[in-house]
Amino acid sequence: MRAGSGQEAATDLLTSVTPTGRHAAVGRRPVPTVRRRPALLLAAALAGGVGAAVLGVHGAPAASAEATSVLEAQQALLGQEEGLEVKPQASVTVAEAQARLQEVAASRAARAEAEAAAREAARPKFVLPVNGARLTSGYGSRWGTFHYGIDLAAPMRTPEYAAGDGVVLRAGAASGFGLAVYILHENGDVTVYGHMDEILVEPGQYVDAGDTIALLGNRGQSTGPHLHFEVHKGGEDGERVNPVTWLAERGVSV
Repeated sequence: MRAGSGQEAATDLLTSVTPTGRHAAVGRRPVPTVRRRPALLLAAALAGGVGAAVLGVHGAPAASAEATSVLEAQQALLGQEEGLEVKPQASVTVAEAQARLQEVAASRAARAEAEAAAREAARPKFVLPVNGARLTSGYGSRWGTFHYGIDLAAPMRTPEYAAGDGVVLRAGAASGFGLAVYILHENGDVTVYGHMDEILVEPGQYVDAGDTIALLGNRGQSTGPHLHFEVHKGGEDGERVNPVTWLAERGVSV
């Protein structure tokens, strides 16, 4: 063996495994050069920067705002890497989420319906047409004629209420009453309210029992502020019955 043969062998070996060497070994695939993505390298550098920021110089804690800034920059790099969109992992499917939405909507609708039914059951279906009034004249003969209603006296402009649920048939000027309101109820009966100072409803309007329909007055043939209240059985031209009895049958006392 001649001198320097060891060095030549070593040199030959190096050139045979170097991908860019002119004397690469025949039949061997070149070893690919590892290319690191700049973004990932920067992310790694930033990660190291986070550690340094947390520990600070000479082991002293760094400002949390600086660490947060580094983390935000790192997250921005991750999002920009070749258009990659980073999302949190879902724990439910879209179908499961939609089913849950429908379940909640149905539950709320059922609850609202139950609450509405409870309110409807609790509200009064018939009321006294004037609160705190005095019965000054009843149903029957009076002054040589027949009084077909009852008079309920109260101060001027006291609220007057619909005695029951119904639809306003008439509202306006009326002979003898000055102003009057007629309300048709579900069973076909009509209640009549007269002498009011001001009417607050109009024909065709639906009212619940207890809704304010007028303000008590002294219009028409009247000797003082009061409500004249009548009940026409079966329609506005039907038999005029005693309102006290009609109200009592519906749980309302005068």
